[in-house]
Amino acid sequence: MLEKDFVSYEYKTKTVKATDQARAADLYESFGWEITGTSATALDGVTLSLKRDRKQRHKQELNKLERQAEETLDTIDGLQRAKTRGASVFAYLFGICATLLLGGGMCLVMLYDGLPTTIVGIAIGVIGLALCGVNYAIFAKLVAKKTKAVLPAIDDNEEKLALLLEKGNDLLNTDII
Repeated sequence: MLEKDFVSYEYKTKTVKATDQARAADLYESFGWEITGTSATALDGVTLSLKRDRKQRHKQELNKLERQAEETLDTIDGLQRAKTRGASVFAYLFGICATLLLGGGMCLVMLYDGLPTTIVGIAIGVIGLALCGVNYAIFAKLVAKKTKAVLPAIDDNEEKLALLLEKGNDLLNTDII
């Protein structure tokens, strides 16, 4: 009678952004996971179905490195979001104020009669319109400034992530710890 090699697996699913699918696949494959399937989620995401041999060598060390890699990836994502977060808040508030100024000028022109009020209302409206137009330029400068400040931290974390993935892959390919 033929003996069959029985392999028991552990399973996991992870949902990631569609743009991060390749990075997530590299991450989990470096720790012994095999992608068995993918499925799209409702809001620009992908669910990865993973499996790994339950009797994987160096499993504890691989799990530890995997957690560190996931934390590092989360840190990188947070730093990427930080590049635009403050600038976005400023742009929204500045845009609201500029729009209110534009609207205030329109109200002066429409509600009150007289040439001086009309001229003042038009001037206020033009200032509000100009501020709306300048908003994007200010936003872009704030993003560029923050990107310049955050980029070294992102690069350091990318390097740390690469080293963790290499360690995990090396553990998979070694016979002894």
